[in-house]
Amino acid sequence: MPLFAYIALKNNKTIVRGKIEAEDIKSAREGIKKIGLLPTKIIDESNKNASEQVIKLAKANLKPMSLKDKIEFTSTLQILTATGIPIIETLVFMENNAETTAIRDIAYELRRQIIAGSTLAETLEKYRSLFGRVYVGLVKAGEDSGELDKTLARMLELLKKQDAIKGKVIGALIYPAFVLILAAVVVTIMLMFVFPAFSAMFDNLGRDLPWATKICIELGNFMRKFWYVLIIGVGVIIYGIRKIFTTEASRKVVDRYILKVPLLSDLMRYANYSNFLAVLQVAYDAGIPVVDCLYLSNLTMDNVVLKQAILGAAAKVQQGIHLSIALRSTKQIPNMMLFMIATGEQSGRLGEMLYHCTTFIDRKLDDIIDKFTKLVEPALLIFIGFVVLFLALSLYMPLFAAYQQ
Repeated sequence: MPLFAYIALKNNKTIVRGKIEAEDIKSAREGIKKIGLLPTKIIDESNKNASEQVIKLAKANLKPMSLKDKIEFTSTLQILTATGIPIIETLVFMENNAETTAIRDIAYELRRQIIAGSTLAETLEKYRSLFGRVYVGLVKAGEDSGELDKTLARMLELLKKQDAIKGKVIGALIYPAFVLILAAVVVTIMLMFVFPAFSAMFDNLGRDLPWATKICIELGNFMRKFWYVLIIGVGVIIYGIRKIFTTEASRKVVDRYILKVPLLSDLMRYANYSNFLAVLQVAYDAGIPVVDCLYLSNLTMDNVVLKQAILGAAAKVQQGIHLSIALRSTKQIPNMMLFMIATGEQSGRLGEMLYHCTTFIDRKLDDIIDKFTKLVEPALLIFIGFVVLFLALSLYMPLFAAYQQ
């Protein structure tokens, strides 16, 4: 007779695991009910692969959560967990009341897995691609220490901070990008439509045109005739930029070059340091060993050069070297940050000093973003002014020459 493994609820609270012999799943369910249990999952021991395939299919159908979704999910989970509401009821609430489909779907899957006997951390581990290793690692540390609600509160602050940093950096870069794109559109319109319209007039002047005007007219005629080449070229450029930033070898070269550009290097460094220290402090307060804290924190860094430097420091800490000494050997960490970490190690208040260090880095990042914005704006104005002056002179110099003649 086939053997079925089951997971059931006793008195609608306690999770019970066991095995029962029955002819089929229906008979097994009836047998489990006869002993006073409510079956939640029944698995045919001879067909475990089918169950695993169902889990893989469910994971494939889940939509990825944005950072905003993670913040909402974590906020609701933390509030209801802190008030003593069971995790299953919390997930049922999110399943029925969450604003986005992604949160409702993941809440359903998590509830289904937890009812089947898994812990929250074990369930999140199955969906690591959706939550990330940092999230899963901190939740596991919170469950192991019995302070899940406090860990979720720290995680919520961490997610909000990452969202704020992302907004600041994007806000600092989006204005220059918008201005450059707008300038490219204006130049394209001028070359394709304005200069060709004046071409016949220039021919009637009977004079040699200035070199700038000739270049603009020829370029405009080429773009009008081979407009599809322009579209293909833009596509190739976008694809090339994407490949550069996604290929490890080219990304390393670009990141190393960025760290040499004045002001931009400070912006990238401190944005990476801010995320790194925030995770390091939260992980350390959750009771995770320092080496594991470094590996988790390193996952939040975007710059390949800095990431490799921190990995080298983590390897040295694993060999018994102090954290501050290992970080100093990378020659990538600010002296103030190293001094505060060393002081925390010597005084036994590393968690507190990491918090103060995070505050210092955040203030430094705000100052750099303000300085970056103030310097980029006049530089863009000068660039746009130069482009407009070149086009205007190219267009009107033949007319001025003809008027003087």
